[in-house]
Amino acid sequence: MIMQKEFIEKLKIFGLNSYEAKIWVALLSRGVSSAGELSDISNVPRSRSYDVLESLEKKGFIVMKIGKPIKYLAVPPQEVLERVKSKVHEDAQSQAKLLDNLKESEVLDELSLLHNQGVDLVEPTELTASFRGRNKVYEQILLMLKEAEKTFVLVTTEQGLIREAEYFSRAFKKAHERGVQIQIGAPLTGKADEAIALLNDFAEIKNIGDKIKARFAITDGQEITFLLFDDEDVHPTYDVGVWVNTPFFSQAIMDLFEIVWKDLDVVKVKN
Repeated sequence: MIMQKEFIEKLKIFGLNSYEAKIWVALLSRGVSSAGELSDISNVPRSRSYDVLESLEKKGFIVMKIGKPIKYLAVPPQEVLERVKSKVHEDAQSQAKLLDNLKESEVLDELSLLHNQGVDLVEPTELTASFRGRNKVYEQILLMLKEAEKTFVLVTTEQGLIREAEYFSRAFKKAHERGVQIQIGAPLTGKADEAIALLNDFAEIKNIGDKIKARFAITDGQEITFLLFDDEDVHPTYDVGVWVNTPFFSQAIMDLFEIVWKDLDVVKVKN
């Protein structure tokens, strides 16, 4: 039986290694078979086939048939899929519970202390980073939003506002509940009305028109993440952002932003 490498690689999404995938496929093609036969069909070494079959049985992909010689039956793929989904869900819940418990543990306190001490030793010029890919940039901006204490400024494009309203909506709400003043500016033509309606309760939104053509976020006048390209000209994979933790530069951009901001009208859109 010839097994295409690409097909075997796809089966790793089930949580299988190469030997397990080959044995499983071989058994599916036969319905019922012995370890020796499966070894020959799949080109898995006979010395490994028993271990592999035992692993597949534990994972719920196959069952052992009563009788001699020992043979194995394949579980229907649809049932296997449901079992794998259930296992992934159980593992995720268990891991999430462990991580939630970690929030209240001394371990996290010690890790946070180490991080804070480490940051104190870093030169300000070293507190910079670059991010390639829009998701990576958004993750950094989300972190800034979560850590904001007083103010958060976001300047973006109209299409950017549509994306970011959905991506950051929960974080905007939580920041607003903490008392953070949120200001969002974008050139608006009516395409982002749904996004504005989603954020009106949490943020002050204004139409910046062509007065500011940029994409950046500033937290508490202390740190800034700015994007290097217009999102109309770059694929999300190649979008690039630069984060700088410097009050001098961040506050300078903030002051320039405020000069424009104070003369603009707030945009309100009803749900």
